[in-house]
Amino acid sequence: MRIRTAAAGITALLAVTLVGCSSSDSDADKAAPAKSSAPKASKPVDNSDAEKAAGIPPKPTGAKRTALIAALKAINPALVADEDKAVDNARNQCSTISGGGNAELTAKGRFSSSDHEVTDAEAKAINEALKQTLCA
Repeated sequence: MRIRTAAAGITALLAVTLVGCSSSDSDADKAAPAKSSAPKASKPVDNSDAEKAAGIPPKPTGAKRTALIAALKAINPALVADEDKAVDNARNQCSTISGGGNAELTAKGRFSSSDHEVTDAEAKAINEALKQTLCA
């Protein structure tokens, strides 16, 4: 009989403890709502001065963009499979061309993709096309 009474008492004690843990009316639990971790909307950063200093021309638009895409497509259509990426690659390549780096090696790395490996001849042609259409 003692075992049954002890077991019933322990069961009742555990039930009260669990119910007590499941809800709370304390002020600590009613603290201020959590702050959102979402970034606040802000104005776009203007990097034009830094890009200009690095030899990166502004994004081409209109006829200048069309001429750039056409020049790259004439070398190999695979170079402009993603036109926006091709334009970004071209802008960054201008920095290498004007900065005196190994422009051919950089063009091969920058314009190659999983679908197309840029050849040495294509790298030379890319650099010449960029000098004529984008890099001033």
